[in-house]
Formats: sequence, structure tokens, C-alpha cells
Amino acid sequence: MEPKRVTMSEVSLRDGLQIEPSFLPTDAKVALAGALADAGLSRIEVTGFVHPKVIPQFTDAEAVLAALPRRPGVRYAAFVPNARGAERAVAAGVDDLKCGIAVSDSFNSLNIRMSTEQGMRALDEIARVAAGTASRIAGVVATAFGCPYEGPVDPARVDRLFAQLLELGAPVIYLADTTGMANPAAVRRLVEHLRGRWPGARIGLHLHNTRGLGIANALAGLEVGVTDFEASVGGLGGCPFAPRAVGNVCTEDLVHMLHEMGIETGLDLDALLAAAGMAQEMVGRTLPGMVLKAGKASERHAVGTAAVKLD
Repeated sequence: MEPKRVTMSEVSLRDGLQIEPSFLPTDAKVALAGALADAGLSRIEVTGFVHPKVIPQFTDAEAVLAALPRRPGVRYAAFVPNARGAERAVAAGVDDLKCGIAVSDSFNSLNIRMSTEQGMRALDEIARVAAGTASRIAGVVATAFGCPYEGPVDPARVDRLFAQLLELGAPVIYLADTTGMANPAAVRRLVEHLRGRWPGARIGLHLHNTRGLGIANALAGLEVGVTDFEASVGGLGGCPFAPRAVGNVCTEDLVHMLHEMGIETGLDLDALLAAAGMAQEMVGRTLPGMVLKAGKASERHAVGTAAVKLD
């Protein structure tokens, strides 16, 4: 049975923007973060503390954090690949240190310049940096459903990463379909497997829409009780290290589905759509989100307003 309420985490400002070829102004990023908070989002991933040569979009990471409005109940996250990134993030006042280690060695070598084993050691170093500070670890198991370079992943490797993140105190661990390899059956199977081993663990889903299955995979997660989802407003995104990547699952599309199903999110869908329009204007192109184009299912139109002409 589907849950009555879910919690959304917004990743457009980090996962969404990292593939954008042109640097977007800091004030525009801050404005979008404010619009997302206005829509009711309480978890917003706003940047990444990575080397600027790897992802130039995040050269303003400290400036973004300094300019963000601090609101009660809103937690700002940033991706950190190593201890140096964690040190910068903690100093900048990041609430959640997003640690995404891939099950796939090939993907890790492209994404964070480490093997999976090296990445796991880096997780321990990040945890030591965070210890005693106001920042906490938020875990991501990347390529949890497969890798475009290596194919299917060994579930035992997923277990190892998941167990380590649990031990480090991550309050929620997202299984990431980083390159769009998942399908609904695989989502149900992996969530149920991990629940069987760690019944008390809080499992989330970070979904991409690479092959058009983002919403279907989210529904599969709902059916096995997942209550934490990550998405990107407008469907912004696409991993720069994934061949032919397209965007993340779209926040407002997923929220629209949830509301139509009677599942609460605490979010204002109209405000989300306004934020999606802002994101679309920022990047200067039409984004893949469908509700932004078609409107909400609850909207009513005058007869004769359809643009379709039948011969």
C-alpha cells in the first residue's frame, strides 16, 4: 500500500545544473533556491564542493551558500566527494553533506576520480570532518541499479555501501538510478532486499528519466513504502559522465502525480510550477517537465479551446 505522505528533496541546483554548458549567475541560483523554499521544499541541494576544473558550474559554491536565505526547517545540502570538499562545505554552513559513491568502479573513476574502495575510504574521512559540527551526512548509493560501462551491479556491493552509510549515521540513504538503468521490478526488488537486511533503515530514491521510466520507478518505490524521493524542478539535469544522459525525474510532475493519488507532500504545486518556469528561463530552453506544458489535471477548459483539428 502506498504511503499517505512523502518527503521530497530538490536537486535541480546541483544535479540539475551540473551538466549546463554555460555558467549561471550566482544571484539566479539563489533566487531559484528561494522560489523552491517558497514552494515548501525543506531539503534543497544547492551546489557541489568539487574542483572547478571538473564542474565549472560550482565555482561559486561558497558565494551561493553565503547568499542563501536561512529559513526555519529548510536544510541546504551540497555534494562533497572528499574530505577537502567536506571542509569547505562545513565552513560554508552546509546542513547536509551529500556523499554519493557509485557501486561501479568505472563510474566512480569518471565521477570522483576514485575507485569504489577509495570512495569508501573517502566517506570515512568526510564523516570525521563532519563529526562535532552542525553538518550531517546524507548518503547516496550511485549506480545502484546498473552501470552503462559495467552493466548489472553486484547486489553485495550495494549492501556494503549501504551498510557503511548506515554506520556513519546517514538518516536517509538514497538509491540512485544515476544513469537510467532501473525499471519498476528492479526498484521493488532492491528496496525489499535492503529492507529485509536492515528493517529500520530509511531508504530513499534518486531517480533519473533517462529512458522515460522515472515516474514509473517512483510509483514502484511508493508501492513498497518508500517515502523519500529526490527530483529536479523542470526535469533539469543529466549526469555529465553518463552517455546520452537526459534529465532527472521532474519534481512538479512527480508531485502532481502524488497529489492526484491523494498522497500528501506539503508542497504548493502552483509555486513549484512557477519555480520550474524560472528554471526554464534561467537556462534559456524548454525543459522536459510535462505539467509545465500541459497544466494540472484538475484544470478545466472551455469547450473548443483544444488546438487539435480532426479532418
